[in-house]
Amino acid sequence: MRFGLFGTGHWAAETHAAAIDAHPRARLAGVWGRNPAKAEALAQRHGVPAFTDVDALLAASDAVAVALPPDVQADIAVRAATAGRHLLLDKPLALGLADADRVVDAALASGVASVVFFTQRFHPNVTGFLASTAAAGGWQHARATMFASIYQPGNPYGDSQWRRDRGALWDIGPHALSLILPVLGRVTRVAAMDGPSGLTHLLLTHDGGATSSLSLTLDAPAEAVTRDFVFFGPNGVESAPPGDGSVLQAFGAALDQLLAEVDAGTRDHRCDVRFGREVVAVLEAAETARAQGRTVEV
Repeated sequence: MRFGLFGTGHWAAETHAAAIDAHPRARLAGVWGRNPAKAEALAQRHGVPAFTDVDALLAASDAVAVALPPDVQADIAVRAATAGRHLLLDKPLALGLADADRVVDAALASGVASVVFFTQRFHPNVTGFLASTAAAGGWQHARATMFASIYQPGNPYGDSQWRRDRGALWDIGPHALSLILPVLGRVTRVAAMDGPSGLTHLLLTHDGGATSSLSLTLDAPAEAVTRDFVFFGPNGVESAPPGDGSVLQAFGAALDQLLAEVDAGTRDHRCDVRFGREVVAVLEAAETARAQGRTVEV
């Protein structure tokens, strides 16, 4: 399958392009980016053409892999789906529910397959844990703590303007929700507040009455970087493991699963654009909740 790559940053080069190049059933068709010089450099690295026109790359592709800021991704995804190109997108799907709805509507109207790359959801040990934990049932609460520190010298994501503007809620909040929602179910209410060092705290109510709390930052002290997911219920406490593979392996699994959807003609992937839209709905509600100091219905 020919993949058009949209994006030229570290994530696009070291994850998307590298994994597509290594996959036996995928081929990089070309690269488009907002910076033509970077697009040319990445394209030359993989021996493919650089494109200056979005529609030209879409015409040369069967599917798209998008590694762009979420607001830019949403427009590309709509154009790609409308053109009948399958979608391998990044999280968050968009920076607002209206744009997420546009992507979902375009994908459903055209019938293309879609996968949104929530990294942890493509590690087999994590997906196995989520499946068994969800099957056990009875969980009353979950706690997620994700303290990242991307503004240290040399971090490839520290200069990302959309991350500086939107913070941990929109950058790593999707990762946290991607692990909690499969176990506790859809979110119905959100409360949120800010803390020091870019901290955002969320308190969520889920279908059936379970709750969860999330604490997120991109600007933790280097000594305080941590990741912790714990589920509490009548049968005890369960902690989600970290992924036991590399990011490249996870992205390769996402490619496998998108190709399987295309082969089978199914459109029910657990991390498709509809799930991406569900995550954006929670994030948008949290944005409103912390800005207005109130609980928001989802």
